[in-house]
Amino acid sequence: MTEAVGIDLGTTNTVVAVFEDGCPRVVPNAEGHHLTPSVVAFTNNGTPVIGQMATRQAAANSERTVFSIKRYMGSGQRMKINGKAFIPQEISSLILRKVKSDTEAYLGSRVEKAVITVPAYFNDQQRQATKEAGIIAGLDVLRIINEPTAAALSYGLHRQDIHTILVWDLGGGTFDVSILECEGDIFQVMAVSGNTRLGGDDYDQRLMNCVAEQCTKTCGAVFPDDGMTRQRLKEACQKAKIDLSTKLSTSIHLSLVDGNSGEHYHFESSLTREQFQEWTADLLEKMIGPTEQALADAELEPKDIDGVLLVGGATRMPAVQELARQLTGKEPYHGIDPDEVVAHGAAIQAGMLLGLIDGVILLDVLPLSLGLETQGGLFTRVIHRNTPLPASEARVFTTAADNQCFVDIQVLQGERELAVDNISLGDFQLQDVPSLPRGKPKIEVAFDVDVDGIVHVAATDLLSENTKSIKVVSSRGIDPDSIRQMIAEAEVYTEADRMKREQIEAGIQADSVIAAAEMAIEEAWGFHRDDLVAEIERGVIKVKQALADGSSDETRQQITDLRDLLRVIHSEMLNGVKQPV
Repeated sequence: MTEAVGIDLGTTNTVVAVFEDGCPRVVPNAEGHHLTPSVVAFTNNGTPVIGQMATRQAAANSERTVFSIKRYMGSGQRMKINGKAFIPQEISSLILRKVKSDTEAYLGSRVEKAVITVPAYFNDQQRQATKEAGIIAGLDVLRIINEPTAAALSYGLHRQDIHTILVWDLGGGTFDVSILECEGDIFQVMAVSGNTRLGGDDYDQRLMNCVAEQCTKTCGAVFPDDGMTRQRLKEACQKAKIDLSTKLSTSIHLSLVDGNSGEHYHFESSLTREQFQEWTADLLEKMIGPTEQALADAELEPKDIDGVLLVGGATRMPAVQELARQLTGKEPYHGIDPDEVVAHGAAIQAGMLLGLIDGVILLDVLPLSLGLETQGGLFTRVIHRNTPLPASEARVFTTAADNQCFVDIQVLQGERELAVDNISLGDFQLQDVPSLPRGKPKIEVAFDVDVDGIVHVAATDLLSENTKSIKVVSSRGIDPDSIRQMIAEAEVYTEADRMKREQIEAGIQADSVIAAAEMAIEEAWGFHRDDLVAEIERGVIKVKQALADGSSDETRQQITDLRDLLRVIHSEMLNGVKQPV
């Protein structure tokens, strides 16, 4: 038996859900968690490590660890690791392959088909790249579905009390606003807006910058600029951000080495929720414009909204929730886990496509206008944003010069008036146009957008009936031969995946001992024992370094050594007294 699953391929975490017994449920990964960090690392010998294991060793292996790859999807940017260049699709495919394997092990059946979610504001290049990542991972991608739409599907399915839903989706790297109308089991997207460069990562980076500056001022030392220190700072700031979602204050502890003198020193600082909100106020303000734009496009007022759904872990921040209340006048719905609701919706969509759910209709929209470059470098729209999908539209154009025998078609997506300011999806040339005075030839350009939001374009000379038809694949995409090669290369990792069981088990043990070490560090700070703090931190680094090296035996040895050290130190603190400041 084969399964179709829903996958929320997130910037920070990836979640898989399956539709069974009439409802969606999240499938745990090999480590037993619902969330798999969207992190990929490579050991010294080039073996990929994905998820929790990659996160654990990041501080000791920062140069070979990739975070937030989703932000680079469709960009064509390459990451060079161990001398090999990887494109974003390849990195994402490793994450997908890991969760696919874990899901198969849990369900006891093969997983071959998937619905994968993307931000509503993803353009064609980003959607193509996501689909390619799924193919490289060995998945038949049934559908690409917008994350807010998936969330609304999970929230509103079979509910009769909700008619108009506003979805606020603030993930690790993107912000989306979608407005949907629900009539019975018909879900129609009315408008989408957003920012593909705004998310929880930006809050982390802002906090990192502020803490580093504060550390330099307080300690009078140059903040070190090495990969390990940056990763430790990032981990400390992420923890502080999470703490401040439920607490009014928290503290940050860092053991550092002066960037100039090389001397060790300790930085300790308290951080209040109010201070954090001051530092990130401008990020919060960036959510206002897209929300107002979506309401305007849907021709609705805040009072017309029946329900507000918050999606993405970053919406747990109190300031984000309060802004949602202010803009809509509604209390957001808190009955669904914001980290899992998108995967639930994707699983429901998979169930719909397999015929497991009857009568539910999902109508999505185009997030950005489609068109082409015309004379003078202008952007001429053919299909406007927020047009329901699938969509088809054609316009007739002509030549700009006498006896012009070919026409260059530059396909664009965006909302700017000048072609150069929009996203180029690709180009092609219609040849053998009849030699006539300018303005006489009639060239029909037809756009077709499928339910995945992927674009097809055809240009036809209406006089000669000469036609050029293509599926738009930008220069940042991957040709089919390259995809097949990447699939073959990915198969090489299958055996390595089976060998990772020992590493996973060692990683789980490492998690436990590192958590105990962090508690011991807190106790040592209370006793003003900087010497003990440094000793424990050295032990933690050795465990993380062993994880980064990919050696299960060495990891177990370092875990044992750290446990022994913690026992000795715990005994010493029990028998000791608090040293004066």
